[in-house]
Amino acid sequence: MTNMREILKKLHNFEIRIRKAINTRMQGDFHSVFKGSGLEFDDVRPYQYGDDVRAIDWNVSAKGHGTYIKTFKEEKEQNVLFLLDVSASQEIGKAGRQKLDIAREICGVLVLSALKEGSQAGVLCFSNQREKFIKPAKGLAHGYNIIYSIFKLEPKSLKTDLKKGINLIRQIAKKKHVVIIISDFIDEDFDDSLKMLARKHDVVAIHLMDDRETQLPGLGILPLYDKESGKTLWVNTSGKDFQNKIKDNFSHKSTYLQELAKKHQINYLKINTSEDYVPALIKLFRIRNKSRKSA
Repeated sequence: MTNMREILKKLHNFEIRIRKAINTRMQGDFHSVFKGSGLEFDDVRPYQYGDDVRAIDWNVSAKGHGTYIKTFKEEKEQNVLFLLDVSASQEIGKAGRQKLDIAREICGVLVLSALKEGSQAGVLCFSNQREKFIKPAKGLAHGYNIIYSIFKLEPKSLKTDLKKGINLIRQIAKKKHVVIIISDFIDEDFDDSLKMLARKHDVVAIHLMDDRETQLPGLGILPLYDKESGKTLWVNTSGKDFQNKIKDNFSHKSTYLQELAKKHQINYLKINTSEDYVPALIKLFRIRNKSRKSA
């Protein structure tokens, strides 16, 4: 594997490239990217004429003692938590450019960026279980520890349970965080957990994919091995039905995830392993910066 010095040099170059682009296109306003809404819940008070009805706390108001609204205070600092999928489905792609390789790189770049902006950063690596957790802290030394840990990590399980990973984050993050999920989202039954996460936290979903998932060569009847289940299935890879089914299924899941994210105010970004992901991250930052200014 590439040694850690080369990895850090590569990530620093990417981070500098992103920072320069952001500073040029946003007049130096990079700080808000990791700052969430800039507000955190403080208390409730009785509703007064002219208050924003969107701030009404319906749970408190439902107790029958009047209508109450939530009050907020400015966040002094922001915690950023990365939820990193390290399951076997991420091990698809060219050598050195697998989804897991790109996931680790993106996580490393964003960790460095967050820490340089004064935020605290932590990471939870998951498969169908908790593989590694590093709690949020400040400082570049902490960032280097995160990067070293995620690149050296050898998961104990090959399977995926995105719902469990999201629920683990919900248990860990008691206060509002920026939660950045980096995964291929190849799983089922995680929708409700993702919705609940987005109600409390500022969520970013980075959706990784590889062309091999939808562009299988037509080589006749072949055994396909599923690393997560450990099962081998014989399929006719040349059949039109098989090819179309794979493409349609993948397209449907991608569209559904994008619509789910939009509905619940989750920033969504799709990244292909064959592409340079730096422009995509710059685009994400530009969107987040714009939304913070209009909030």
